[in-house]
Amino acid sequence: MPVTAATRHLDDRYQVTIVGAGPAGLAAAVAAREQGAERILLVDRDAEPGGILRQCIHSGFGLQAFSEDVTGPEYAHRFVERVLERDVDVLTDAYVTDVSRDLRVKLMSPSTGVTSVETGGVVLSTGARERTRAQIRIPGERPAGVMTAGLAQKMVNLHGYLPGQRVVILGSGDIGLIMARRLILEGVEVLGVFELLPHPSGLGRNVVQCLDDFGIPLHLSTTVIDIHGHDRVERVTVAPVDEERRPLTDQAWDIPCDTVLLSVGLIPDGELARQLHLSLDQRTGGPVVTSTYETSLPGVFSAGNNLHINDLADWVSQEANVAGAAAADVALGRVRARQDVAVTPGTNVRYVVPHTLSTDLTQTVSFRVKEPIYGDTILRVGEAHRRKVRAVVPAEMVTIKLGPKVLESFAGETLRVDAIPAAAADDLAAAGDDEQ
Repeated sequence: MPVTAATRHLDDRYQVTIVGAGPAGLAAAVAAREQGAERILLVDRDAEPGGILRQCIHSGFGLQAFSEDVTGPEYAHRFVERVLERDVDVLTDAYVTDVSRDLRVKLMSPSTGVTSVETGGVVLSTGARERTRAQIRIPGERPAGVMTAGLAQKMVNLHGYLPGQRVVILGSGDIGLIMARRLILEGVEVLGVFELLPHPSGLGRNVVQCLDDFGIPLHLSTTVIDIHGHDRVERVTVAPVDEERRPLTDQAWDIPCDTVLLSVGLIPDGELARQLHLSLDQRTGGPVVTSTYETSLPGVFSAGNNLHINDLADWVSQEANVAGAAAADVALGRVRARQDVAVTPGTNVRYVVPHTLSTDLTQTVSFRVKEPIYGDTILRVGEAHRRKVRAVVPAEMVTIKLGPKVLESFAGETLRVDAIPAAAADDLAAAGDDEQ
């Protein structure tokens, strides 16, 4: 069901305006409508809604949202149908150039020109950007053939072009792993995946299904230290790294290739957040948010990879459900939930989202660990929650659901979120008993 312009003439005022029509924006629009908002505007810069899902032709989507395994385009199509069925205005091929602090949204598109709309609530769902070569500062020449894995995915899946014939992939993020398999299936020689860290950055299932099943080598604690070639990539120099991630140049070797794909992480797209001077979490790069994903500016919400990097589109949609419904509540003048419990990352936890919780709501806490624990692990949220899991790794986001009854006795407190080996937790508990 293609969407190439607004489904109706733009109004001067909307109850909820959503910036970005990827998985977060689509889910937020549906949730806002079901929460009672009648005038909703969904804006996206692409010619069609769906965001990155449109180029993710592999399966693995929808197990949470639909209880079914579907491809990225199928996942997007189902949500686009839901959006259009609910009479949401969709403006594609459009850019939001500014959001004022009084929630006036300025936008530009060929069909509307430069215009602005007033709104009662804004949901930022602009997704994330890939880290580029400039951001990781790889030495060497500047030939053609160096690109991000996401760009290569778009070239192959949407436009039918191959990026090269002999490919080296730097970084083991999920997009890079998936592209390793995709290129092999297209007859491209993938010479290896090289990861700076001592563990994969992508999901374990992608390591198995995209690398192991196709005999593609994964080199951990190894990185590209030089790129050679004037007009086109001719070869790269790779080297193992020590515990401080410094290259061991005396052990380096060259690999002839014509393409280097970068899969070295995603960064929340925070341009509008910075324009609005929102409070940002330096750990995630996204806004600081409440239990309903409201930012430091009342009426502005953030969800999905714009807030923090998720590993599944289903998690993105679940966050956006909360943000979209809450944006509708604000626009309709309903009372906000109290924010009376703070959460903060503790032992072996890199970040926690959201940053505050409410004793009025059931909410989900999401976080990532710093280092993998391959064995029984204790997850703790202060004294409010304790659960044992089989293992945790940085590539997989951890979620914990907390309800009002669990949190009500912790109002006014800050709860640390910890992820520690079960044996260490048992030792700490025993030490505490001895002291008593």
